[in-house]
Amino acid sequence: MEKANWSSPVVGFILLGLSAHPRLEKTFFVLILSMYLVILLGNGVLILVTILDSRLHTPMYFFLGNLSFLDICYTTSSIPLVLDGFLTPRKTISFSGCAMQMFLSFAMGATECVLLGMMAFDRYVAICNPLRYPVVMSRSVYVSMAVSSWTIGGAASVVHTSLTIQLPFCRNNVINHLACEILAVLKLACVDISINVISMGVTNVIFLGVPVLFISVSYVFIIATILRIPSAEGRKKAFSTCSAHLTVVVIFYGTLFFMYRKPKSKDPLGADKEDLSDKLIPLFYGVVTPMLNPVIYSLRNKDVKAAVRNLVAQKYFTQ
Repeated sequence: MEKANWSSPVVGFILLGLSAHPRLEKTFFVLILSMYLVILLGNGVLILVTILDSRLHTPMYFFLGNLSFLDICYTTSSIPLVLDGFLTPRKTISFSGCAMQMFLSFAMGATECVLLGMMAFDRYVAICNPLRYPVVMSRSVYVSMAVSSWTIGGAASVVHTSLTIQLPFCRNNVINHLACEILAVLKLACVDISINVISMGVTNVIFLGVPVLFISVSYVFIIATILRIPSAEGRKKAFSTCSAHLTVVVIFYGTLFFMYRKPKSKDPLGADKEDLSDKLIPLFYGVVTPMLNPVIYSLRNKDVKAAVRNLVAQKYFTQ
């Protein structure tokens, strides 16, 4: 019987989404669509100004442009499907489409973890070794750092996506989630997934633990250096160059750890609410952070604000 089930591979999946809560679907459609449009606009403007304004052709803004592009890719890999699912009960997705979405979502998330660490190193060199900054963070170096971030994230995603799609699902193709998320798909497997679980644990250490440790150590040295600056104005100016990145790091990792450390309810009556929160928390995590990033860098960075004003002024006067 087991072999018979395995001989009929799954060719597609059904996404339950919020089909159990139909009253919420239209509300969340409008809300998530609005947030997605803000993400596209805000991050698109940041990418544009970092390319067009020569004053922003520095390592920090190069990384910021990469972060904005990454956020657009990350949300675009899942949000359109989620929005379609709000309007289409029990949305279906092909096996290859699901695999592609798993790959893109995981790759973008892993890449952002590494990229935030690279940005912390950039701030460390700029504040702790300002005289050597042009040499240490030359164009070839910071471009290589960005490429490495994308490559490492993509490689990790290839490994986990490959391990997942090779599993037999025994005709069980109903995903109780809003999108094709690796952990949700793994629950459908009808074989032992110990290898997948172990590899996910190792990956979490590499892409969560190591960057957090590296960023923390970097900011210990950064703060120690800032505190040794004699003038209050100098300390304020130095801290302003890394405050936006620090804020993004706190939001990104804070919400991530909250999401994975959320305790499971032991009350059977609360299972429905827990199931809903398990879907909505990752969804909002996936849109809130990319939406806030351009806002944070715009509000806390004079150069970005000036570049945006210049871009708007040029657009206005050319018309």
